[in-house]
Amino acid sequence: MPSDPRKDPQTAPAGQQDRDRAFELLARVPYGRVATSMRALPFLASARHIVAGERLLLRVHRGLGHHEACIGSVVAYGADNLGQEGPEDEGQWSVQCVGTCEQVEPTTAELELFGPAPHYSDDDLFDPVYLRVAPQFVTVHELRGGSAHSSPCGV
Repeated sequence: MPSDPRKDPQTAPAGQQDRDRAFELLARVPYGRVATSMRALPFLASARHIVAGERLLLRVHRGLGHHEACIGSVVAYGADNLGQEGPEDEGQWSVQCVGTCEQVEPTTAELELFGPAPHYSDDDLFDPVYLRVAPQFVTVHELRGGSAHSSPCGV
């Protein structure tokens, strides 16, 4: 039975290789940052994420209203392991995804992957909103060897 060409680095298209690697890395960390603009000003908001198929599912706090700027817009989402100690051969990495965002109701299985929600966000009771990002552009940056752990900036 032939293998899936998207999973074989020898035959998978470069874009699919980047996407697969990005999702593999994103699955290793629970939080990242979503970026968009609100009233013509850029902002970043922290978000819990899970990888759900070919998309990212985010959980953010409703109370700040950031989700309203994300819904129906193009957003950027980034996560990394910068500043975290791990196996030396893992190095440091960062992933950025850009795509359209929509509000969704997660499945029971997806909710289980998120785990328990925080009780509070900035002293407000945490009220979750779930967003799905369909990445159209994905980048992965990795630092390995040498001073990768001692200087996350790569200098």
